[in-house]
Amino acid sequence: MDDIKHDTRGRRQFLAGGAKAAGAIAAGSMAAMQNASAQVNGPEWMHQPGSLSKGYGQPSEFEEKVQRAWGTGYPTVSPGTGASRTPLQSINGSITPSGLHFERHHNGVPKIDPDKHELTLHGMVNQPLVFSVKDLLRYPMVSRVHFIECAGNSGANTLPAAPQQNVQAIHGLFSNTEWTGIPLSILLEEAGVDPQASWLLAEGGDAAAMSRSFPLAKGLGDAMLALYQNGERIRPEQGYPMRLLLPGYQGNMSVKWLRRLKVTNEPTHTKDETSKYTNLLPDGKAHQFPFVLGVKSIITHPSGATKMPGRGFYEISGLAWSGAGRIVKVEVSTDGGASWREAKLDGQPQSKAAVRFRFPWDWTGSPALLQSRATDDEGRVQPSRAAWTPTYSAANRFHNNMIQTWAVAADGGVNNVYA
Repeated sequence: MDDIKHDTRGRRQFLAGGAKAAGAIAAGSMAAMQNASAQVNGPEWMHQPGSLSKGYGQPSEFEEKVQRAWGTGYPTVSPGTGASRTPLQSINGSITPSGLHFERHHNGVPKIDPDKHELTLHGMVNQPLVFSVKDLLRYPMVSRVHFIECAGNSGANTLPAAPQQNVQAIHGLFSNTEWTGIPLSILLEEAGVDPQASWLLAEGGDAAAMSRSFPLAKGLGDAMLALYQNGERIRPEQGYPMRLLLPGYQGNMSVKWLRRLKVTNEPTHTKDETSKYTNLLPDGKAHQFPFVLGVKSIITHPSGATKMPGRGFYEISGLAWSGAGRIVKVEVSTDGGASWREAKLDGQPQSKAAVRFRFPWDWTGSPALLQSRATDDEGRVQPSRAAWTPTYSAANRFHNNMIQTWAVAADGGVNNVYA
């Protein structure tokens, strides 16, 4: 009798379980039918008219988090001093959108009326000249892609302990865009340069009167008076209505809001080329006028302060550039430099411009150390941390182009480490 009761309970449980299973199947079928119906009928945004076009396009509201990150990183000795960094981890390709180009200001962004702004070219010239913006917009122009990098970019990685920040916070004082403007050589030739001249002084129209000296040879070479960026007029934070562009040189030499160019026979030794923007050396001396930025690369995907969702295929990707010329090779290591393999470069690399590199990687789930190493057409190779560090004082924060290492943990977390 007990056996019969036990068997009855078993059958009852089986039938109840079967009913639950049938209900689950029915619910699953219903959900599948509803999903299929939604797929056929289309999502909700297909059932009503979209918004009208705007006078100036904006990114999707779902991409609002992709923004420059503001942080001074510098003593706040005056209003507007500081920098905002490009979100390198959130963009792809090689061109930085104008609205995401990093900023570095020494006294805020001036509001300049282009109808009242003028550029004066004077000093050791046959004929001093004054140009209005309207004058300059009539000159023949060229378009070239070039990067701008702050000399202090990646400075955080010179600190004793590796900062636990993302690629934007560490390396975001770097951007790469298309610039359109007038070769500076045209204006210099028009003014007639004294044969004894060898330098130029550039001065900006901001409240800091930001100014830098640079060799006349650069002015007669690839220097540009930039009026457009990525096809539109330069934005105020990038120097509207015009800026100097010195390709490959440290960023603040490309003086924004340019108002004056003086031809001289020696450097002017301004504040930002004596007390700042010099490289401190181990013997206590400082290297002045370290204009050209070194060959460099950064992996942006995957990168610090992110988490990979699981093992499997990933594309290791990043940017490489050189202040001396064109990138010819980028190598990637997943074992901290023990072995290297060459990455693919997007398109045809250009001189003093960033190029996107890509490398396929099948992550097994084991810990890894990701690195990239760039080589330019001058034969310069990006240095390791061990090679770069002894060259400078421990207090030096400028011109850091050492290899970056991202450590991938078994759980997919990615962090900044020194290796």
